[in-house]
Amino acid sequence: MPLPTVILPGYLEGAIAYRPLAQSLEQLGFPTLIVPLRKWDWLPTVGGRSMIPILRQLDSTVKQALQQFQTTQINLIGHSAGGWIARIYLGEKPYVIHGDVTEEAGLWHAHPHIATLTTLGTPHVSQERWTRKNLDFVKDFYPGAFYPSVRYVCVAGKAIYGDRRLGNWLAYSSYQLTCGEGHTWGDGIVPIEAAHLEGAENITIAGVTHSPKSTGLWYGSPEVLPSWVGYLHE
Repeated sequence: MPLPTVILPGYLEGAIAYRPLAQSLEQLGFPTLIVPLRKWDWLPTVGGRSMIPILRQLDSTVKQALQQFQTTQINLIGHSAGGWIARIYLGEKPYVIHGDVTEEAGLWHAHPHIATLTTLGTPHVSQERWTRKNLDFVKDFYPGAFYPSVRYVCVAGKAIYGDRRLGNWLAYSSYQLTCGEGHTWGDGIVPIEAAHLEGAENITIAGVTHSPKSTGLWYGSPEVLPSWVGYLHE
């Protein structure tokens, strides 16, 4: 039987946007829970502040899945920022860099319970000053596909080339803020090179854009799922 799967939404996004993806996974046999975030749950994290509010809800949902389905492991899917927040959750190093929790908080060290971590359009690196403190914590303590017991699957989209012209300017600016180069390919928000990790199963899918609210294809579209869903543990 496929392992239960938990979806962690992307930055400033609520759980409702991921219901179609969850339904698709359910149809493929993966019991699926979405971390029940609402858009305003992200507000305390704005400006590079602590991700503890998100980690609390993630931890609660993972524990619910483990208990509800009577299993010791799950698949974890993180979209956008959800991917690098998930890497904090997997790790053993106490995430106390913002001084808002103690080492006894226990909102990390989850890697024994995660069979597969799949990141969808996650900026695993960034040059944005307001995200550096959090991302540097991840990069410094858990570089690449850090835990050998976890299958890391990093999915990038190749839909929009960044350029200083109408229709491509947002992509250019976002890519430049993320990796320092605007003239490159990505999903319109995250460049390909930032969405991949050394040692992971790195996948690039043509025509896939960043947002679940996109009018075109995004990572969770039924047409796109076959490109990465096979890496989830059963």
